[in-house]
Amino acid sequence: MASTAAPSRPSTPGPARERSERSTAPRPLTPRLGRALLYVALTVGGLLMVVPFLWMVLTSLKSMDEVNTFHWLPEGLEWRNYLDALDAAPFGMYFRNSLIVVVGQTIPVLILSTAAGYALAQLPMRGSRSFLNYFIVLLTVPFQVLIVPLFHVVRHIPLAGGNDLFGSGGTGWINTWWALIIPFISGPLYVFLARQFFISLPGELADAARVDGVSEFGIFLRIMMPLAKPALVTIALFNMESAWNGFLWPLVATASEDLRPLQFGLATFAQSNEIQWPFLMAMSTVATLPMILLFVLGQRYFIAGLANAGLKG
Repeated sequence: MASTAAPSRPSTPGPARERSERSTAPRPLTPRLGRALLYVALTVGGLLMVVPFLWMVLTSLKSMDEVNTFHWLPEGLEWRNYLDALDAAPFGMYFRNSLIVVVGQTIPVLILSTAAGYALAQLPMRGSRSFLNYFIVLLTVPFQVLIVPLFHVVRHIPLAGGNDLFGSGGTGWINTWWALIIPFISGPLYVFLARQFFISLPGELADAARVDGVSEFGIFLRIMMPLAKPALVTIALFNMESAWNGFLWPLVATASEDLRPLQFGLATFAQSNEIQWPFLMAMSTVATLPMILLFVLGQRYFIAGLANAGLKG
């Protein structure tokens, strides 16, 4: 009787064959498709953000007749719109006033907010969590709600503007530089950002300095502050943008033209029945360029500061 030959085994075991087939199989296109869609969405979003600024620049180079009919490109570049707009109002004084407010607010904000953030993050202080929750709650309060109480506080500052010791009889800080600067020398957002950055730094740095006998002020100034450049730039950019574009509070707190900031100059071209769009867009372009330049110069630190803001609770 002839013997039956045993079936030959496959040269590659079952699991190994499956792994080999999986390795040679084409990869799914889902990750690539998702990445491509993400790039398309980011590109479209970026263009949508650039379009208003582009329209503003192009409108600033049009004549008054061209503005009445909508089209993107101007027939001729009216560069003189910028010179005529500068002559229409004292924009030199407005720029000076805005610069004074920006510098007067930003320097105290950097000192006070970073010091408060360092104390909440690194000092063994009782109730620090409650203070942090208080600042977080303040972030939810819109500034428009605070205008009337803030006006009364500024109006009744004791021994200022003819007020007596109880804050009555005069105008306080109304229509002064103090009203434009002092109420904004700190803010809950800036304290929160500083605290979140300092808490991301290793506490061993401060502990080692304390062992060496360094004071808390020395630790903050000589060790922590040099490491806090991203937080400082982030806070400075936020505050400078807010102070540079301020309109509502200066409108309430000042009455003198000598104290009015840049945004009041822009309103000059919108007071009549016919809005002078070329002049308005020309000065809006000039007013926007400093903020764009500041962000371009500090974007590396700005992004790092925002990235560290949510690392730890």
